Amino acid sequence: MSALKTPEKILQQAVDLYHQFGEKKKAADFLKIPYSTLRHRLIEAEKRNILPNIKKAKINQDADIAQQLAEAQATIRALETAAKSQAKETLSAEYVKKQIIKLAESNIDVPNWLVKLPKKDTTGVPTLFASDWHWAENVDAKQIGGVNEYNIQIAQERARAMVETAIDLLRNHLNNPEYPGIVFALGGDMFSGNIHQELATTNDIEVMPSVLDLWGVLVWCIETLANEFGKVFVPCVTGNHGRNTFKIQAKNRNYTNFDWLLYQFLAKRFEGDKQVQFFIPDGSDAYYSIYGHRYLLTHGDQFRGGDGVIGALGPIIRGDHKKRSRNAQIDQEYDTMLLGHWHQLIQLQRLIVNGSLKGYDEYAYSNNFGFEPPRQALWITHPSHGITFSCAVNVERKKEVQKTEWIGWTK
Repeated sequence: MSALKTPEKILQQAVDLYHQFGEKKKAADFLKIPYSTLRHRLIEAEKRNILPNIKKAKINQDADIAQQLAEAQATIRALETAAKSQAKETLSAEYVKKQIIKLAESNIDVPNWLVKLPKKDTTGVPTLFASDWHWAENVDAKQIGGVNEYNIQIAQERARAMVETAIDLLRNHLNNPEYPGIVFALGGDMFSGNIHQELATTNDIEVMPSVLDLWGVLVWCIETLANEFGKVFVPCVTGNHGRNTFKIQAKNRNYTNFDWLLYQFLAKRFEGDKQVQFFIPDGSDAYYSIYGHRYLLTHGDQFRGGDGVIGALGPIIRGDHKKRSRNAQIDQEYDTMLLGHWHQLIQLQRLIVNGSLKGYDEYAYSNNFGFEPPRQALWITHPSHGITFSCAVNVERKKEVQKTEWIGWTK
């Protein structure tokens, strides 16, 4: 009894699909039959002289092309989605500034009035250094012997006192003061932040509302300085308290910090204002000069160490030495380094360490650090003599200090 022959229609289908795909495996997969079955059909078709049906193959080919086009379009959409996702993860500062905040490309060159020597006598260019405001932090006077207290309301009062006191010192305590403008340096740690659990649970308000609150206060500060001195140059660096990461990052430090976001919103507010110019670098340091005197502005959290004898001065001087050595190798030498972070006012020729708006707190008290009142640095850069007039701006209004009473037996 002879074996049953495979119907010609099935053999024709096998030949046509093999001719269409060019591979036996693809044809077998399309028919959902084993590879060996397709191979036997092709052998039998060859014996029976069954040739590809070009017309049918063309129809199938057109269908295959349409299918491949649909697959390609689906692949393109998937790649576009992946690209958008990647773009969100690696969102650049330029994109944020131009597309989200709608901030036009700004000129980061130092204003001409800071560089060009004056034609007439001038007192110089004053610098008011604002850093370590720790906005929204709450300092409980009862926990530190009553020597200080801090909250949102007190911070607002001290910010106003800082500006008003600086203006009074510059206008009323120097002979014939003449200024082409003022530098208002923002040195970071403007927010308390949530980097420690104790801060997250005791801050007056959350970080984002504090951004809005501080933004309004700084707008007033800058407008007041501009009205008084004509022009304001605002160099900015970020601190460590404003970050939204667990640890301080070397990469993208600024773009994960609420200080940087605050500065960008302020720059947007004064965009187009010829009296006010911002300098917000992408890195942790800001370089600018006043009459040839070169300043490096940084926050100072990269300097660590110290002890009960030398305090903060040891790590700061070592850090300054390392920075000067590094910068000498890249042709970025500077004359004076400005930094905050340590909440101790130290005003020297080679470095100026800022105090804080917050003042003495529970952390300083529990670690037996020396008492430091809330204050900020102020100095003048003269075109011929460099740093001249230098003083502290005490930001606490005069009031009677409530000291903790001694507890003891009475006779």
